[in-house]
Amino acid sequence: MSEEPVFDTQGVVKKFMYVNRRAPYGTIYPLEILESVLVAAAFEQDTSVAFLDDGVFQIKKGQDPKELGMKNFSPTFRALAGYDVEKLYVEKESMDARGLKVDDFVVKVRVVSAAELAKLMAEQDILITG
Repeated sequence: MSEEPVFDTQGVVKKFMYVNRRAPYGTIYPLEILESVLVAAAFEQDTSVAFLDDGVFQIKKGQDPKELGMKNFSPTFRALAGYDVEKLYVEKESMDARGLKVDDFVVKVRVVSAAELAKLMAEQDILITG
């Protein structure tokens, strides 16, 4: 398996955005997206992550899903910095609707409006939604 970045036909690294829309527990999708982000970053892709809708809860501090029989994976988002994944976006409207503030998150994020996030999504080569 090659560890070379994925290039388009002009030799440009592709831009990946992983979009998290689901609550952190109840399905496997949020953890699978996180693992995919780590893999893409390990292969030196231009990787960004967006959190909107109930996906904003994936990075909320103080989660305790033991009663659900699951492990809290939110601290794993801190590992993204070690993979140079620094483009983490939270949709302001989703954050506000759920009564969350920037200080409620386990990682540093950039808060953007829905319109700004739509523009960022349009600039990506590949969108992966979970």
